[in-house]
Amino acid sequence: MSSQTWLTQEAADRLQAELENLEGPGRKEVTAKIEAARAEGDLKENGGYHAARDEQGKMEARIRQLKQMLESAHIGTPPPSADGRVGAGMVVTANIAGDEMKFLLGSREIASGDLDVYSEKSPLGASVMGAEIGATVTYSAPNGREISVEIIAAEFYA
Repeated sequence: MSSQTWLTQEAADRLQAELENLEGPGRKEVTAKIEAARAEGDLKENGGYHAARDEQGKMEARIRQLKQMLESAHIGTPPPSADGRVGAGMVVTANIAGDEMKFLLGSREIASGDLDVYSEKSPLGASVMGAEIGATVTYSAPNGREISVEIIAAEFYA
């Protein structure tokens, strides 16, 4: 199973707009905060300066994350799954411990709505990744309990 990340055009546009905002006005704003805090004097005991530097670090990390995601993502509609297996970027309908649940297997970045999102690396995500529709798999919950999951359907998120 490939680990390609598929983004809808809407998700790609939303992430690109966030990136442009962070690289432009966002950087200018945090730079202004740092300069204002520097003007106050002693930097060792200047909480505003340290907070602004922390904000700058988080913003730069988010910029790197967005750039990497947009550079490596495939934008558009993924090919239909001919093999009937669950993969990343799919909305999975499953019977989990007796309750029917619908969730997106992938990244929170591509979801736009109230759909639950599970990473392919989470215990639930890892257990259903590559499973055939109709199969029953199990995974270990954080409390150690084994939970049964029956895959009812899987379709690419659009």
